[in-house]
Amino acid sequence: MFLQGELLINQIVTKIARREFARALKFAEGTVPEVPVCHDDRQRLLYLHIPFCEELCPYCSFHRILLNKELAQKYYAALKSEIKLYKDMNYNFTGIYVGGGTPTVLIEELAEVLQCSRDTFPIREISVETNPNHLTDENISILHQAGVNRLSVGVQTFNDGLLKKIGRYEKYGSGKVISERLNSIRNSFATVNADMIFNFPEQSARMLNDDLDILLNLNMQQITFYPLMVSTITQDLMDKAIGHVDFRREKKLFKIIARRLEKDYNASSAWCFSRKGNEKTLIDEYVVEYDEYAGLGSGAIGYLQGVCYANTFDIAEYIAAVGKGKLPLLASRTFAREDQISYDFLMKLFSTRINVPDIEKKYGGKFLKSLWKEMIAFVLAGSFRYFPPNLYLTPRGRYYWVIMMREFFIAVNNFRDFCRGVPPVGAGGSFPINDIPQIRERI
Repeated sequence: MFLQGELLINQIVTKIARREFARALKFAEGTVPEVPVCHDDRQRLLYLHIPFCEELCPYCSFHRILLNKELAQKYYAALKSEIKLYKDMNYNFTGIYVGGGTPTVLIEELAEVLQCSRDTFPIREISVETNPNHLTDENISILHQAGVNRLSVGVQTFNDGLLKKIGRYEKYGSGKVISERLNSIRNSFATVNADMIFNFPEQSARMLNDDLDILLNLNMQQITFYPLMVSTITQDLMDKAIGHVDFRREKKLFKIIARRLEKDYNASSAWCFSRKGNEKTLIDEYVVEYDEYAGLGSGAIGYLQGVCYANTFDIAEYIAAVGKGKLPLLASRTFAREDQISYDFLMKLFSTRINVPDIEKKYGGKFLKSLWKEMIAFVLAGSFRYFPPNLYLTPRGRYYWVIMMREFFIAVNNFRDFCRGVPPVGAGGSFPINDIPQIRERI
């Protein structure tokens, strides 16, 4: 009976989160998208998106295409120009996160973009994603010289059967090869993170425990375990490629992860684990570390001064717009105060804690008052503990936040899938939502 009740609560949280995030990502209709000019010195993060990959994994819904070297070189040049556009708008950035795609496919070009960023802004920390086959001495040296503090390696799993199923075995090597490469560089940066995925179809508890055995033997500085997140639109493709994703198994597998890692690791977020004694490491979730972030590159999403916006997903259009000195915007939405509060509630507690006096001060004492219904529901569900000044997630609450962040990223992936099907509208033009009424059903 208890298990049935928990399953029901999980389903309710999933349903509500799915509905709310779909609503939040309906961008403004009939308006020209914009990013506000900056008038303060708040610390913000620069997110740089590199969409090029050597292989396209069937489970990935991020904006990515197969590498075309000539196109990629033009893209990197445009990215440097876009960086300068934000400088002209008086923005200041202290951190960089480079995602993809595979940011290190043309590592010399990446290094030039990072140097441009460091020449333009007072950058203190840089996090870069990569794949196991790029862990060479030469690449590590280039990344060091480029000022990278944190390297996140896309492992996903060490199980050879799963690696073959998801199309990574031939390109990135066996689980044994990947673990050897990780071992060779695991102390090369201030933070080396192993990016893992759980709840693959056919992934058993034993397979997951085997992955955890390898990670613990490697004594990784940081481990991120994402639940498998599939966009609604690409679900059929996923079903054919690797099988149907069953969210009912997710909590059981997450409990295994949390139990196995709790002795040696602390939770930096609901699904990121940092080795004890190394808690000041950077984490994947820049949405936790920074209240605001600019999204640069094709398909990048940013959140600045209450405005959520997306760049065009058409790479040729992106290059052309930036070449004309325009931000390559596709759509934007100004969040109402209630939406901003809900966003902060989600993102701050994703880090497993929220400083109540600080967040109340930010919103003029209206933070908790605006969320009283949600707070009652989560308190009744056993999600929180309060040790002044912080509100902390309980172990049960952490899993609820795994559900909500999973649904948040699925909603973002749905938006990406929709945008990839939108016809080009001309460089720097507005998003023709009024001409595409299906957006309400597809997002």
